[in-house]
Amino acid sequence: MPIDAAKAVAAEPRSTDIAWGHKDIQLYHLGLGAGLPATDPDELRYTLESKLHVLPSFATVAGGGMAVAGGLSAPGVDVNLAHVLHGGQTVTLHRPIPVAGKAVQTSTIPAVYDKGKAAVIVMRSEVADDEGPLWTCDTQIFVRGEGGFGGERGPSARRERPDRAPDRVEERTVREDQALLYRLSGDWNPLHADPEFAKLAGFDKPILHGLCTYGMTLKAVVDTVLGGDVSRVRSYTTRFAGIVFPGETLRLRMWQDEGRVQVEVTAADRDDAPVLADTVVEHN
Repeated sequence: MPIDAAKAVAAEPRSTDIAWGHKDIQLYHLGLGAGLPATDPDELRYTLESKLHVLPSFATVAGGGMAVAGGLSAPGVDVNLAHVLHGGQTVTLHRPIPVAGKAVQTSTIPAVYDKGKAAVIVMRSEVADDEGPLWTCDTQIFVRGEGGFGGERGPSARRERPDRAPDRVEERTVREDQALLYRLSGDWNPLHADPEFAKLAGFDKPILHGLCTYGMTLKAVVDTVLGGDVSRVRSYTTRFAGIVFPGETLRLRMWQDEGRVQVEVTAADRDDAPVLADTVVEHN
């Protein structure tokens, strides 16, 4: 079997140095659609270096977003990349991300779950600088055809939809060129840029990165519910439930409770087809 779950989990942690600066932050924010209107004071927090703050989902691309690539080359993991899907993502913040920094990223595989017809590899990257822990990313990678090895099925990430109308509904339009800009933060998969490659993968045209939708959603929650204060975010988790095409409009339904916002994201142009599910922002 290409995945040796016991070997993957028992492997020694892998560490690498990462660094980022204000241009990396600004490029990431622009890739999420920030900066419209260009002179809006609220948007300048994402685009102007003298006013810059860091959206916590930047953790998924810091250092070029190599945590996933490193996990897929870990001992015990040998998979066909054509069978790999990004299943879910969680970022836990230990303190606000600085505008510029150098840190050490330590990667492990804490679990491999057997879903029957597929395996789910949980990849964890813990990032710390000289002052201590910064963030932890847990990435769930779904590998088709690699289940059935007799391992634990793992916990369910499904959350019940609140039994009431959303407290807030927002819409965000994805620019036609947004995937082209977002990929400059480190995800060079041609699926998001090359029409011929997208057709080979079964899509009519290139699709948006799931982590771009992830970042757009967090920005919408921060801007509308958290008063624009990125430092209030404690953790952010989602399950990727469907695709988005550049040019489409995202519809975000938000339910607010004490210390948390639950979000459901759909494609408004395709009869509210699911995009992000089981999505929760925990906050102060």
